[in-house]
Amino acid sequence: MAFHRRGGSARSYRWLLVATIAAGIGVLVANTATSSASRAHKLAGSPIITYTFADVNTQGPQYKNIVESARVYGKWINAHGGVNGHPLTVKLCDMHGTPTAATACARKAVADHATAVIGSFSFTGDAVVPTLQAAKTAYFGLCCALSPTEFHSPVSFPTGNQPLYGVGLVARAVHDGCKKMVGVIIQGAEIFEPFMTNAAKHLGTTITYVSLPATAQDYSPQVAQATSGGTDCILTIVSETPYIAWMGPFSQLGHYVRMYGPQGNLDEAVIAAAPASVTNGDVISAMFSSLSLPAWADYRSALKTYKADPKQYYDTFGGQGTWAAYLEFAQIVKGMKGPINNKTFLAAASKAKIHLPGIVPDMDLSKPWGKVGGPAGLYRLFNRSVIFNKVENKKIVPLTTKFQDVGNLAK
Repeated sequence: MAFHRRGGSARSYRWLLVATIAAGIGVLVANTATSSASRAHKLAGSPIITYTFADVNTQGPQYKNIVESARVYGKWINAHGGVNGHPLTVKLCDMHGTPTAATACARKAVADHATAVIGSFSFTGDAVVPTLQAAKTAYFGLCCALSPTEFHSPVSFPTGNQPLYGVGLVARAVHDGCKKMVGVIIQGAEIFEPFMTNAAKHLGTTITYVSLPATAQDYSPQVAQATSGGTDCILTIVSETPYIAWMGPFSQLGHYVRMYGPQGNLDEAVIAAAPASVTNGDVISAMFSSLSLPAWADYRSALKTYKADPKQYYDTFGGQGTWAAYLEFAQIVKGMKGPINNKTFLAAASKAKIHLPGIVPDMDLSKPWGKVGGPAGLYRLFNRSVIFNKVENKKIVPLTTKFQDVGNLAK
């Protein structure tokens, strides 16, 4: 899986102060002093420590957008009164793409008395969760749970919809009138297939699959296999780098086949690798609404104000997912009474209801999917909804603005 997307601009704001009269300056200074004093008072609470984990310095997929989003949120929330008057100390840990480093990050967070580990992503969650579970520390707001422990541990709170965005691809393709669907699945992401197959069956159709080697190469044979026999829609679970390699031979087809792909993977880098005629009308299944929408105004502003790395992509599962996870965390903390620590937050999160319109669908964290009729393998999934974007003239624009629950299609 990959979460590469378009980076937020790192150009800093240039504020222009036009001084007209001395009295005006005096008022400005007085108001600034009052505001600073008020903010200092609001942040008088004890610091709240959180950690965010991601693979950054590694030969494999890198997710600096996750740690950048966490860093930016910490700056932003402290400039806006903190979390319930408490300053937030966001600490970052690089898992380096290895289970050993992932376990070391978990131990570091526990030793540092972190209230929770927020908005992280790991290919080796099984190396993280046991340490956090033993310490009763929440692994909170995961965009993209992968490992068995992430889907089963009582300290794990995945609030992204993985793997159900694949079900969303099927639902939208059928809605759009696709007659012959082929799923192109990157090796290692086979977990998506049974849920997509179930969705197709529920919707009265079928889907076949083509396996795509994980290492980018000449994908001409796979393109030929996927597009033969009258295929009109291709549903991709493919990360960005191999997706770009796919676009070369795919662009040579000579006829249009609509693609349906995941947010952050069917991205502008992939779209740029083909003529507009090849990608116009393509559909993106997303966890989060378009970054261009009003709900994300604070995130867009914070990325600029706090100079997020412009080389990273932020309208993605990793970037938006981390920001959303911290908003969810803050919402829960604001409803807590008494001390705020790992054990009290875990207890509060286990009965919390999340309400962040336009960011994520409403979620009841006391009712993981397995508790209310979902499949055992996805017991701890709370978010079963998707939202869609589309490609127009090489740009990604919103297709829908309301979340659609696809959970029943996956079973």
